[in-house]
Amino acid sequence: MIKPEEVVKIGIFNKPHGVKGELMFSFTNDIFDRTDCDYIICMMDGILVPFFIEEYRFRTDTTALMKLERIDTAEEARPFTNVEVYFPIEYIDEVDDDIVSWQFFEGFQVTDVHHGPLGTIVAVDDSTANVLFIINDKRNREILIPAHEEFIVKLDKKAKTMTVEVPEGLI
Repeated sequence: MIKPEEVVKIGIFNKPHGVKGELMFSFTNDIFDRTDCDYIICMMDGILVPFFIEEYRFRTDTTALMKLERIDTAEEARPFTNVEVYFPIEYIDEVDDDIVSWQFFEGFQVTDVHHGPLGTIVAVDDSTANVLFIINDKRNREILIPAHEEFIVKLDKKAKTMTVEVPEGLI
């Protein structure tokens, strides 16, 4: 069984394209094109399920048409509409140490230089140009802080910890 901490979100399938089972794929990172990994992982009914990639072709810098093995018709592709797409973290480490997307940080413990421990990043809001980390503190309150590289002072990917220095007034 694939665990959430073993994957990172890289995009979403929008809708079927054509009649041969292709899917329109909007991605935040093209890591699937830069590794030897031949599968992606989809969140299907609350379970992370691997699917082998038969082929894909880029349409723009952030979209591609992707054909999954054994998905051969528009009807078979339809259940993938609006399905989140993930990628195994183990293959990301093989490529480089770059962070694939802000969602990579979900589950990290965050400490601010001035305010001390803030809590755990439970989600990332990337619906606007200003990406935000959504942090739950120990009292289960929600804290929003901007996801900016310049605010990250220290990062330990193995221990899943992050130290930040957020400008005064943002916390």
